[in-house]
Amino acid sequence: MSWFSSLNTVVIDFDQSHLFFPRIILTLIAVLGLVIVVTNARPVLRAIRSGRYQFFVKNADFFRLIATLALIPGYFWMMDFIGSVLPNMGLGFLLASIPFVFLMSMLYCHEKTRRNVTIIVANALLAPTFVWVVLYHFFLVSMP
Repeated sequence: MSWFSSLNTVVIDFDQSHLFFPRIILTLIAVLGLVIVVTNARPVLRAIRSGRYQFFVKNADFFRLIATLALIPGYFWMMDFIGSVLPNMGLGFLLASIPFVFLMSMLYCHEKTRRNVTIIVANALLAPTFVWVVLYHFFLVSMP
């Protein structure tokens, strides 16, 4: 009967609770990566053996690749930096996400018309703000 009483109690280890979602995400990424490797291993191995394997497709957009590889760590660094300057408010996430979403969207936008740029600016402002309000204020999730 004692296990019935434990159904109504929740114990949170605050030293480890911040690792809950990253563990889930890393597990999902690992599983999806394994699925990709398993489903594509045979054709890739055949192409390597025949000498016609090419990692980058012809006319690959290396500018976007390098810019993306620079923006992602920059985003995490800025989130940590802003979070340390303005701690315990979740503003690191919010103030780093707005320019990150804007820059990534502009980077991959092929037609920079007035309409597209307006949509990108609105998305860069509204999406991170919405996520920040929901997670930080409604669910009380600690944000960097």
